[in-house]
Amino acid sequence: MEKKLPKVFANKIDKIIKNNETVYYNRNEEKKEEPVKTNSTLSINQKINQIFGSSRYVYKADVIITTKDGVLNKKIIGRNRSELITMDNEVIPINSIIDIAFKNNE
Repeated sequence: MEKKLPKVFANKIDKIIKNNETVYYNRNEEKKEEPVKTNSTLSINQKINQIFGSSRYVYKADVIITTKDGVLNKKIIGRNRSELITMDNEVIPINSIIDIAFKNNE
């Protein structure tokens, strides 16, 4: 017993289609981000707030921290009133920080 299937309607394509010719993507082009303004008049708390409020900070921020003891390259993930928390579960007191800035990833 054979069943007749209905005919499928399909439009005829009678023109040349050039959809992909108008799209261009270059993987090697990099987005240039504006550097965080490091103004010496900003306090340490203001600089930390800039880092956590930046579009570069999602979960962790690669920063260079200058403390009384030396320079540290750390990934900070959070803060409380008096301390920064790093990816290594290290706690850095904010009052010992002299300067803090994003690490250049270039």
